[in-house]
Amino acid sequence: MRAEEDLWTGRIDSHENPESFRLHQVVERMSVDQLKDSDPYIAFIGFESDEGVRRNKGRQGASKAPDAIRKHLAKIPNHLNTQLVDVGNVVCQGRELEEAQSSLGNQVAKLLGSHGTPIILGGGHETLYGHYLGARKYLGADQSLGIINIDAHFDLRNDAEPSSGTMFRQILGQDPKAGYLCLGVQRFGNTPALFHTADQLGCEYVLEEELDHNNIEDTFNVIDTFSSRYDHIILTLCTDSIIASSAPGVSAPSPTGIDPKTVKKLLHHISRRNNLLSFDISEVNPTLDHDEQTVRLASYLVAEVMAGMDSWKK
Repeated sequence: MRAEEDLWTGRIDSHENPESFRLHQVVERMSVDQLKDSDPYIAFIGFESDEGVRRNKGRQGASKAPDAIRKHLAKIPNHLNTQLVDVGNVVCQGRELEEAQSSLGNQVAKLLGSHGTPIILGGGHETLYGHYLGARKYLGADQSLGIINIDAHFDLRNDAEPSSGTMFRQILGQDPKAGYLCLGVQRFGNTPALFHTADQLGCEYVLEEELDHNNIEDTFNVIDTFSSRYDHIILTLCTDSIIASSAPGVSAPSPTGIDPKTVKKLLHHISRRNNLLSFDISEVNPTLDHDEQTVRLASYLVAEVMAGMDSWKK
């Protein structure tokens, strides 16, 4: 499993001056097994999957996002001091979602075990369950794990078949050491039953209209209090949380979603916490995008997270 070379191309301002390099000039394409006993690094791993969205009766196409995001990341100027690698994609074959999530989990656990900080490029939001499996496999059963989700939806449904709408119910039902904070929840994106489920399961959440209350400092306090209760945290961004005028290329566009600048502030704050293990971005759908608007936004948001991770890896 290795990333395609032609994804990492772009403008070159200098071949010699590192201060003029762009990400395509510094990323290294490697396999996971080559990274044993490595110095700390940030690693891209893609998850090509639409199966969870299909089961959730959503609009498919997010499986094309990992490579589309890479192409735009390649052009971004490099501001990192940390080694950057790309280990390629895990592919969901046919309807075999559970197998693909398990495979993603194994790869994420290997990256974490070799001093890597994974950035997972989904894929539907079913990506998060594979992401979680990897974090839990790496940590073992005893350490606590907080999950922060920026999302319009709780994804707490109790359907008979796992999908992109069930992951957090799956996790909380099997892991007594896990906790869940959802930022950007929309009242009209979730049934009253899902709000009751969230309360019964002890989930914490901030409604979309409350995110910017008191210049977002209240939300930062919620994040910090939540994060401090857990040994480690993982972060997931469902792109359908962002207002549709800025992110049209998603499975479930949100006409009253979060402003991208607010999402950037949230990512800036969370990614600078040194108990953050890993990050995934999900639900970018290039087949539904307008002039690559959503893909381009996703690449900049990923770059924001990378900058935060780099700040505590120095």
